[in-house]
Amino acid sequence: MNPTIGWIRDLAASWGVPSALVPLVPFLLLLIVLYAVIGLAAYGARRRWPRADKTIAFWLFISPWLIGFAIFTIGPMISSIFVSLTSWDLITPPRFVGFANYTEAFQDPRVGQALKVTLLYGVISVPLQTALAFVVALLLNAELPGMRFFRTVWYLPSLVSGVAQMVLFLWVFNPRYGLANDVLAKVGIEGPGWFNDSAWALPTVILMSLWTVGGAMVIYLAGLKDVPANLYEAAAIDGAGTLRMFWHVTMPQMSPIILFNALTGIIGSLQIFTQGFIANGGPKDSLLFFVYYLYDNAFKNFRMGYASALAWILFVVILALTTVTLRGSSFAVYYETELATRKKRKA
Repeated sequence: MNPTIGWIRDLAASWGVPSALVPLVPFLLLLIVLYAVIGLAAYGARRRWPRADKTIAFWLFISPWLIGFAIFTIGPMISSIFVSLTSWDLITPPRFVGFANYTEAFQDPRVGQALKVTLLYGVISVPLQTALAFVVALLLNAELPGMRFFRTVWYLPSLVSGVAQMVLFLWVFNPRYGLANDVLAKVGIEGPGWFNDSAWALPTVILMSLWTVGGAMVIYLAGLKDVPANLYEAAAIDGAGTLRMFWHVTMPQMSPIILFNALTGIIGSLQIFTQGFIANGGPKDSLLFFVYYLYDNAFKNFRMGYASALAWILFVVILALTTVTLRGSSFAVYYETELATRKKRKA
């Protein structure tokens, strides 16, 4: 424990603070100091720039998020950079080893397997989820009786947590008494081993991922409701049919939303963990997802330095894929603001 934090806790206990609240005293004291600094800065800014009230109010209102982001996100990230350069078992003091953890990671065959499994999952599952969610949103966009019920039914599975979802599908895809093989047996097909088969484990997880497309579907549905009706009317007057309206009106208007769901899908797929954890990596490491291997090194093998290095490798991979996706989508995504800017430049 940091000596300063220990001293603050001892001082709080000597002042009669309840023992249950003593651990919170250093954090509360830090918040008081931070808000005192913010308050003094705001007071000085207001005296110097009297018209800056709205700007000051903006920073004051978002300060809780900024403080939480700095303490619980930026702080641990900076700390993990240092930890990744050390050998630390969480018990003995960390020992500086330089880039040895990164060198080991590039030579570790299980890191290659984890990257292969994770990237393969993302490459297959993200396009399938994006396409299925969009098609479902198009179908549920129709104004028919009972449509609200079907929208709710499609959305509800996305509320099920990862562990509960995995437990459910362990039963559905059980090779002996699972629902999937029972249905296949009735039509004369012998079902595979699913999670128990190294060749079928990853495809099974990809099938599972399609069960929760309701979250993306709701976003698509909101976007479809926001497409101006006058664009369809103008296209109909010009003689455009259903397919032409879809391709020249719906798709351009929905392209930013498709990009958003694709990006969030890519980031989420590369951080998949629960399925690999519940399946213990799957047979022959067929479900050795990267985050699960990271967790395995950190909290089972107590190699926190190596796990931190793996975390930064994953960060670089996600950043690279996100950058490539954004750069590659510039020709296919339609933004009305960009069109207006181009018109102004031409004028």
